[in-house]
Amino acid sequence: MCLAIPGKVLHKEDRGGALIGRVDFGGITREVQLDFVPEVEVGEYVIVHVGFALSRLDPEEAARTLELLKEMGALEESEVRSTESEVPGSKLES
Repeated sequence: MCLAIPGKVLHKEDRGGALIGRVDFGGITREVQLDFVPEVEVGEYVIVHVGFALSRLDPEEAARTLELLKEMGALEESEVRSTESEVPGSKLES
């Protein structure tokens, strides 16, 4: 099953022509490619699928979604890690 997860952008930088951000997914932090949402600012929320931020999301919706994912047990280190492994050059951080 494919799942897009909301996360808060903590940092963003241009890395060799690619816009990369550090994003927090309810306590789990990963690097994400931000090229599809170059207008996103630090502190905003994005929807992430397989390591790519697809769109911005308002904070209230992000909080509701993260809470539901936690209740379902879907927001675990192993779930986020498996999607990040598909992003070339991503660094896994905890």
